[in-house]
Amino acid sequence: MGDYDNSIMVAVRPERLFAYLSDVQNLPHYMPRLTSARPHGGDRVTVTAHIDPPDAPEQDVTSEAWIRVVEEGKSLEWGAPGPHDYRGRLHVEAGDSADSSRLSVELHTDVTEGQQVDHGLEEALSGIKQAVEAAER
Repeated sequence: MGDYDNSIMVAVRPERLFAYLSDVQNLPHYMPRLTSARPHGGDRVTVTAHIDPPDAPEQDVTSEAWIRVVEEGKSLEWGAPGPHDYRGRLHVEAGDSADSSRLSVELHTDVTEGQQVDHGLEEALSGIKQAVEAAER
């Protein structure tokens, strides 16, 4: 079992960052392998990703997931059914100035691939920062 966390400063107001993250259709803009995210009402969403596993050919995979937007506390929680108990939480809070935010991510999975998971979190946070800051220009 593995629990991971990381955070990054983003040069946009917390309300704007949270609004961007709350729109699940933005997921492919900042998740590197994700090619689509289609909400189905409630907290259900279908996601498609392009993967290149070491022991199989490159392929697109589609799966069901859930995403909950928690307005109070500005959090986004997500998870995917399956054998790895994969779930996480993004949390937005005010940064050091009125035009900045701190974005934190927490991830739980039964797969403990330490460095690979840490790299994935850094990649996702960096992707969010770049995408939302670019959208503000």
